[in-house]
Amino acid sequence: MRRPVKNRIEIEPDLKYQSVLVSKLINKIMSRGKKALATHIVYRALEILEQKTKKPALEALDIAINNAGPNMELKSRRVGGANYQIPIEVKPERKTALAIRWMIEAARSAKGKPMEEKFSEEMLNAFNNTGGAVKKKLDTHRMAEANKAFAHFAW
Repeated sequence: MRRPVKNRIEIEPDLKYQSVLVSKLINKIMSRGKKALATHIVYRALEILEQKTKKPALEALDIAINNAGPNMELKSRRVGGANYQIPIEVKPERKTALAIRWMIEAARSAKGKPMEEKFSEEMLNAFNNTGGAVKKKLDTHRMAEANKAFAHFAW
């Protein structure tokens, strides 16, 4: 059994919105330590999202992350020489982390536009329950539903 995480690092809220969620977004978008660039991308994407949804940026971001985050996921478990995919409920912290990761992956896979436009488009799609991140969530739910028969192996 794995040891519990003892000292989890507390992330500081960002400067503009005073939100830990926006800080997590910035840290996930950041590559090669370029935090200023990541901050610019996230803030610009949130401004675009706010203009398109006509709602406050943080409210729209919250809705988008709730729509993109999975409720169930699959874990592999070895039982009697066979591997089973067991559906388990996702903890709220992991749900947020997966939603952010999937939205960023979907935005990065799109080509031909600046990152802030691609990311704001992906957040808007998640806000409207469409797009790559929501598709991935639905696929995960479908797989969990298909493997419901093995749920009794969970412990």
